[in-house]
Amino acid sequence: MSIVQPGWSDEIEILRRESLDQLVALATIVEAAEWESTFLGPKGRVTLLLRGLSKLPVEERPLAGRAAQLLRNELATAFEPVQDRIRTESLKARLATDAVDVSLPGRVPTIGAAHPISTMIDELVQIFALLGFQAVFGPEVETARYNFDLLNIPADHPARDVWDTIHVETDGEEIVLRTHTSPMQARTMERIRPPVRVIVPGIAFRFESQDASHEWQFTQLEGLAVDRNITLADLKGTLQELARQLFGPERRIRLRCDYFPFVEPGVDFAVDCAICEGRGCRVCKHTGWLEMGGAGMVHPSVLRGVGYDPDEVSGFAFGLGIDRLAMMKYAVDDLRAFANNDIRFIRDFARAIG
Repeated sequence: MSIVQPGWSDEIEILRRESLDQLVALATIVEAAEWESTFLGPKGRVTLLLRGLSKLPVEERPLAGRAAQLLRNELATAFEPVQDRIRTESLKARLATDAVDVSLPGRVPTIGAAHPISTMIDELVQIFALLGFQAVFGPEVETARYNFDLLNIPADHPARDVWDTIHVETDGEEIVLRTHTSPMQARTMERIRPPVRVIVPGIAFRFESQDASHEWQFTQLEGLAVDRNITLADLKGTLQELARQLFGPERRIRLRCDYFPFVEPGVDFAVDCAICEGRGCRVCKHTGWLEMGGAGMVHPSVLRGVGYDPDEVSGFAFGLGIDRLAMMKYAVDDLRAFANNDIRFIRDFARAIG
């Protein structure tokens, strides 16, 4: 539209009648938005009209400008009640469509439940708290220094080849997904002086095959106690009390000689299988015993590596498979069930423990 021709007042009047006629016919919010954009928006016809005033003769501009501005004000004033009416009608229609029948029963909310492994960790933390142990947590991505070197497993040690390590970075500093929670032994002893009594629950990773009692990602609980005059009998008593608290006074434990680079002597810790009551099943590989983890007296080299004097203090350490403890506690015959993300398993577990 142009108003550079004589008769610009007629063009304003035509625009006025056209816009008001369309305004009366508006019925929806979309139509109202389109009308506002067409006539009053930044690129609307009234805006373009005002911008075109500069092309009029100088003596005509004031009068034309006032007329165009009056038109803008008139249209804005007329549009406001129409817009309010359309919004009110739209709201009423939506409320009528979305009306809620308050006599209907309410929807039962979906309530979550703790994962069996989380429940087992909480129980272990409580048991060891009664035995004087404090829970600490460490990083899942570790340096080789803490995961191996300070645990008496240097780069050329043959035992390093059997850990099935998942490497994250090997250029420069060797970075791995921790193969056990034992690195927190060194981190804790570097930070505090004896006496030390800590447990370290957390996830560990090993590149190995999966079966009913093995996973490549598993949950472990590391235990460490360092003080004067600690002996293997203290370790045995601690593990015996753990088994008694978790599985009842009838459970038996078994300690057999084993080798771990960071303990000397080392033992293998097992509990008679609560699933088959020691008769033998696929979970315990028909031995009647389920291996819980390794343990032993902290190796003197590990103590020296963190600045402890092995002639002054001694200690014990153990690493327990929390997944296997949960299998025993809750009679689950396949460790892989804990990681399958089957909501039915979690719900059944929640109902079983109340």
